[in-house]
Amino acid sequence: MKSSRLQKSMRLLSGALLLGFAATSLPACADWPRWRGPQGTGHIAEGQKLPAKLPDEAKVLWKVPVGFSLGSPSVSGGKVFHMDNQNGKEMLHALDAASGRELWSVPIDDVTKDSQSAPGPRATPVLDGDRVYAQSCKGELQCLKTGDGTVVWKTNYVNDFGAIFTGERGSTLGAGRHGYTGSPLVEGDFLVVAVGGPEAGVVKFDKKTGAVIWKSQGEVAAYTGPVPTDIGGVHQYVAFMAESVMGIKADDGKMLWRFPIKTSYGRHAATPVVVEDTVVVSSHQVGLMGLKVEKKGDVFEVSQTWLSKDLAINYASPVAVGEWIYGVAPNKTLFCLNAKTGKEGWVKDLFFSGVMKRDYAGILADNDHLLALSDFGMLSMLAADPKQCRDVSRLQVCGDNWCFPAYDGGKLWLRDNENLFCVQIAP
Repeated sequence: MKSSRLQKSMRLLSGALLLGFAATSLPACADWPRWRGPQGTGHIAEGQKLPAKLPDEAKVLWKVPVGFSLGSPSVSGGKVFHMDNQNGKEMLHALDAASGRELWSVPIDDVTKDSQSAPGPRATPVLDGDRVYAQSCKGELQCLKTGDGTVVWKTNYVNDFGAIFTGERGSTLGAGRHGYTGSPLVEGDFLVVAVGGPEAGVVKFDKKTGAVIWKSQGEVAAYTGPVPTDIGGVHQYVAFMAESVMGIKADDGKMLWRFPIKTSYGRHAATPVVVEDTVVVSSHQVGLMGLKVEKKGDVFEVSQTWLSKDLAINYASPVAVGEWIYGVAPNKTLFCLNAKTGKEGWVKDLFFSGVMKRDYAGILADNDHLLALSDFGMLSMLAADPKQCRDVSRLQVCGDNWCFPAYDGGKLWLRDNENLFCVQIAP
């Protein structure tokens, strides 16, 4: 075992050495602590800008081999965290962000296999100060120290909350079928998770100790994590579960509103987007829809205001810039529509003109530009323009992936099925 780990460390180190380490060119303050960035919305950090145009060639600062995973990297405190499959274990790794040198790695759980992909983790680590939260496909959640991987506390959704995980058997819905992929949410002193137990659909923990603050509802988890928002002056979590989307009051776990969405196997994988009082969700079967949430007196009401069957998002979480939603629909289509009305700004069929397999792209945004990483490793830079599709430039950066890149200061940390990269796209 020690020999295998040593050989792996040597491979990682040699991969970084071959690319010259480039250590001095990277800041130690990079901060992309979770799935879809600092705010979980797909937007880069406030005060930063995406480049107006991609370079002619990808400048790879370092590249290291990794095992299979559908999760994405997170970056904070000068370190990169990611999960992969190593010898049948879901492993959490900490790397130096400047060089790619591995600092430590620890096992989180055994891997599970289904027909969706090769076996491996599917969630993105969540960083918070000196803690990292790692979640396995089978519902093992661990809080570890970022310094050395020491476990601070842990829980298991099946053993501790009665959630059901059968894998790809029978009629099991949501995360119990294909694994827990929706990242936990750190907010203030708390960690909020879609657990999916019979009395614990969503659970709020004390992030430092793992103590349960509240348990809410009894719905099965799907493949997205809770989204924090304020609607009607009430702070709440939007939870897209296997059979509904709902709003849960943040302080006590009370359900404020609920809209049923039932599909075969509860495959709801796109993170909800909230624009003022409109919640945009999508199911590959029902379609892309806008839900208006209104507070009337002490009661919340929710109603569907628009529905687009043609632009049904399957896996790729959309991004909002102002009132406009940008996302990926079937037939390699990129689209823009108004979140409030459902009116199309533009639709570009076959935008991703490569070998896209699952209609997936990880889309980052600032107020002026979009950066999309396709599932075949092509970066596309576009103007965030609701009037027309303005494709500015493209750049091949990696191979097949379902990755949402981490971005800071002109650099991307991303992965494909074989390697983890740091790529510079702007000075």
